[in-house]
This record gives sequence, structure tokens and C-alpha cells, in this order.
Amino acid sequence: MILAGDIGGTKTNLALFAHETGPHQPHVEATFVSRHYASLEAIIREFLAANPVNIEGAAFGVAGPVVSGRATITNLPWVIDVETLRTEFSVARVTLLNDLEAIANAVPILEADDVAVLNAGTPIAPGAIAVIAPGTGLGEAFLVWEGTRYEAHPSEGGHTSFAPTSDTELALLTYLMERHGHVSYERVCSGIGIPNIYAYFRDAVYNGGNPAIAAQIAAAADPTPLIFGAALDPTQPCPACSATLEQFVRILGAESGNLALKVLATGGIYIGGGIPPRILAALRNPAFLAAFCNKGRFGDLLIQMPISVILNPKTALFGAASAVMK
Repeated sequence: MILAGDIGGTKTNLALFAHETGPHQPHVEATFVSRHYASLEAIIREFLAANPVNIEGAAFGVAGPVVSGRATITNLPWVIDVETLRTEFSVARVTLLNDLEAIANAVPILEADDVAVLNAGTPIAPGAIAVIAPGTGLGEAFLVWEGTRYEAHPSEGGHTSFAPTSDTELALLTYLMERHGHVSYERVCSGIGIPNIYAYFRDAVYNGGNPAIAAQIAAAADPTPLIFGAALDPTQPCPACSATLEQFVRILGAESGNLALKVLATGGIYIGGGIPPRILAALRNPAFLAAFCNKGRFGDLLIQMPISVILNPKTALFGAASAVMK
């Protein structure tokens, strides 16, 4: 059996996979509240006590940087170490992956029901594949064909500098530079970035916005669901929130196009993360694809690239299992 995990600051998902059924079909799985445990090892011990099996290999996608076989988890006081896991659980092969690398590993095994197609395009095999994932932060990765299979590679592309493509985005950049100095794409294209866009429209365009909604958003621990909910209110949408959602879609389209050009993603672009499935209708609007293709003379190339949104929340778990089964 293979042990795979998707490790985040809020929750940890563990699953066992069998070689005969592959990395897309968990044999057994469980979810744990991460902060209730002192370490990943404590969660694994509890999981294996309930599911006693011999483990051939293990892999974990982690929401944090992985350096020399060690990883720290954002918003948790955990340090995950490959050698510690090998020793404690007597597993010879243990792999740690950045969470985006785990998602990228799953892309070749995704099935039709796992994705929603935004642009069918004309894929060129075996072209490179781009993965961009706006969740709490903005993750980016890519896959390249290595002769017999695709290999996933991580990046920190979400921290590259935000490049405005309109007068509105220029004003947004100026507003955020005054408050943050450097403005990365993560500042405007993620769960932590959406409130930044909203603050700009509230302050600079809509003169404080709707007072009641503004107060709710200011008091929320996670304002993004409130912003999107107010934007999509069918009876009385909040103008500042609606503008935020529309601008987020354009920025995600533009940065997806940037990544597609950088890796020449003729094999396709996959949009992961927790946000895109929640705003799928907005991503199907023409604004996303128009921003994606707005690259001057390379627009004709980009329109040929397939674009899909990843819908399956277990994708990172599948990718971790796939990394061991290769």
C-alpha cells in the first residue's frame, strides 16, 4: 500500500492507495483537523492504528516550501522531515512535495469529471502543461515531457511582480504600492489578494461602498466568501464586490496567459485551487479568455491552448500518490 497526504494549515487528508487500482482510487481515506495535533507523525499514527497495513512508500503534498527533505507548514508550528518519517514508520521511500507540485503530478491522471473546460483549444502532444492555483495564496507549477512521462516542476511564480494591463489595474497597483511596496500577483490573485482588490474599489471608486457589507467584510476572518457572495447576490449585488470579482477574473486570465507563454503550454493550462470552482460561471464569461489571449501577436497561439478548471478537491492527494507510484 501507498500512504499519501495533502497537508494544510487547516486540515490534513490521508489516504491509502493500492498499485493495482492506481493513484486515482483511494482504498481508504480520512480527514483530520491539523491544529488538533502536535505533528504530522501523530496524525499518521492515529490513521495507521485504524488502518493497519504495511506501507511500501509515502508522499505528502505540503502547503509550504520544501527544502532538502524538510518542510514547514504555513499557519502550523510543524516541521516535517523525510528522515524522521522514514525512521518512525519504517518506510524506505518518503517524498515531500510542494502542494502545487502535488497538484501538477495529478494532472496526467485527471478524468473528464475532474475538470471543467473553459477553452477546448487544440492540444499538442507532448507539449508542456501549466498549472496555476489561486487558493489562500497563488501557486504555479508546470509539467514537461521527459520521454516516457510528464514530470512536474514547482515554481514561485505567484510572487512575481504584478503587471497592469488597463488604467484600472494601474490605479490598483498604485493604491497597493502605497500600502505594501512590492505588489506580487499573489497580492491581487488569491484568497489574500481579493480583499486588496475590494479595498481599492471601496476606497477609490465607490466612496466607502455599501456600509453594511463593508462592516461585515471588515469583521470577517476570511472576507473572500462574503465579497463573492455580495458580488453574486441576484437581488442586490454590491457594486464594489461585483467590480472585485470582475477584476479578479481578468487578472487571473492575464497571469494564466503569462504562465502559458513562459512554459509554452501547448499541452494545456489547468487552473486549480479552492477559488475557481466557486466562481466557475464568472470564469466562463468572455473577460477571462480575452485577458488570457491579450498578448499582442501571440494571441493566436494562446487561443489554441486548452484551459480547464480542476474541480476535484482530492487532486493534490492523487498527485502525492502518483509521485510514489511512478
